[in-house]
Amino acid sequence: MRTGPRSAGGLAGRLGRLALADFRERARRPAYALTLAAAVGLGCLAVPAAGAHWVILQIGDYRGVYNSAWTGVATALAGALWLTLGGFYVVRGTVARDEATGVGRLLAATPLTRPGYLAAKFLSNAMVLASMAGVLALTAPVVQLARGESDTVDPGPLLLPFALITLPLVAVTAAAALLFDATPALRKGLGNVVWFFVWLAIALGGQGPGAPLGGIGVHGVVASMRADLTARHVDLDGQEFSLGLTFVEHPLRTFDWGGFTPGADFVTGRVALVLAACAAALLPALWFGRFDPARGGESRPRPEGRPGGTPHPAPAEAPTAPVFPGPPRTVVRPGGAFGRLLAGELRILLQGVSRWWWAVAAAIAVAGFVVPLSAVTRFVLPVAWVWPVLLWSRLGTQRHEYGVESLLGAYPSRRGAVSAEWLAGFAVTALAGFAPLVRLVVAADWAGAGAWAGGALLVPSLALALGTLSRTHRLFQAVYLPLWYTTANGLPLLDFMGAVRADGHPAGPPAPAVAAVAALLAGVAFAAGAVRRARR
Repeated sequence: MRTGPRSAGGLAGRLGRLALADFRERARRPAYALTLAAAVGLGCLAVPAAGAHWVILQIGDYRGVYNSAWTGVATALAGALWLTLGGFYVVRGTVARDEATGVGRLLAATPLTRPGYLAAKFLSNAMVLASMAGVLALTAPVVQLARGESDTVDPGPLLLPFALITLPLVAVTAAAALLFDATPALRKGLGNVVWFFVWLAIALGGQGPGAPLGGIGVHGVVASMRADLTARHVDLDGQEFSLGLTFVEHPLRTFDWGGFTPGADFVTGRVALVLAACAAALLPALWFGRFDPARGGESRPRPEGRPGGTPHPAPAEAPTAPVFPGPPRTVVRPGGAFGRLLAGELRILLQGVSRWWWAVAAAIAVAGFVVPLSAVTRFVLPVAWVWPVLLWSRLGTQRHEYGVESLLGAYPSRRGAVSAEWLAGFAVTALAGFAPLVRLVVAADWAGAGAWAGGALLVPSLALALGTLSRTHRLFQAVYLPLWYTTANGLPLLDFMGAVRADGHPAGPPAPAVAAVAALLAGVAFAAGAVRRARR
């Protein structure tokens, strides 16, 4: 009579312990701290100073007074968008890590079922992301008080948006990361790029009133704001709600918004979204082999020797070791060591690149030589500088991910190795954008060529800095893809490559400023590497 409940309780306890251990292991990683810091920074960005010329959240020409209701909604929405993007890259890779470390084989020998394993990993993903959302929720009242427009902190309106907007999207992100990890075609770098465009669809399409299960949960908030402004006789015809970094020429007018009261349909939709996420997390149980070679199609290791797996017969007696008259001599070749090191770093960076990748890169280069110059800067250059994103993301990470960091730590000139790695990344950047550069130089567009040079310096510096700090290739992908999208979408604020033009000249930041940021990021990469070497 008591066996069933005890068994269920024991299973739940094992799953909880597995999820908690996985959460603790991931919370100690640098990528967790960096993503958490970015979430807190975004929370501060969501509630800018009263005189700022940029906003995250607005409706027409208005924003709410920075009370608990408005601050809670702004930080919850900004945090939800960031955690669904950056958080996805942080919690990815848990299945591959278990496979690489051999933990998966140990789990395959236990009674833990496939749904049980997936449930534990889903719970661990959700705990990592929810902890970030929790820190962001604690930041919200601090930001509210710092802005000084309201000194009354009301926990209800402040925390309700996190419960109904952020946490359901956290569950969706946790499930999507696990689904991608357990699907062979999406497990590697391609899945990271695919998710960025999935995230765009969620962030943009999820704001409409007809979005499935309430989308990102913003429609009910917007309806409440519109009703409040209409009651104040404010004409909102032709004025839209905006969520995202937006430049405004004049500070927005304010209104006192008391928050929204969610209806039963809204709450039901959010609960259904969480349940759908749980179902998506368990869906891979249909094909996931739980590290069992017989189910996963993996070949069992064959004994060394003959191709068919039959071992060589043991020799009658062990061969004697050869005797050398003295230690072998190495021919010392003066000079050229850095050149060989650079060539080696470039080979490592390009390792495994397929022929079709080079074919697409060649097609982009041909387009850069034949299309009109205006299309080269506006379209060809952005495409050329997103195609190698999976290669750039290897900078600063491969030594750690392949477990050879301590071995390479004995290299006599570690700074030279980092310089060679940066130069290899710069070479890939320059090669990818070579055709647009030639067109700019031929047309004597020196401002465009300068912007190109600043971007070519920035990309490898950003990749090396983020890779060195986080020790994972996913953080660069999470940061660079949105940065690239703002440029490809025609926004000049963060245009680091000179693609957006105004009166024929680059409209983005000045090239010297971009180069200075690149130098700063490269310095961060060198300093982080030096600090880690000093701690060993």
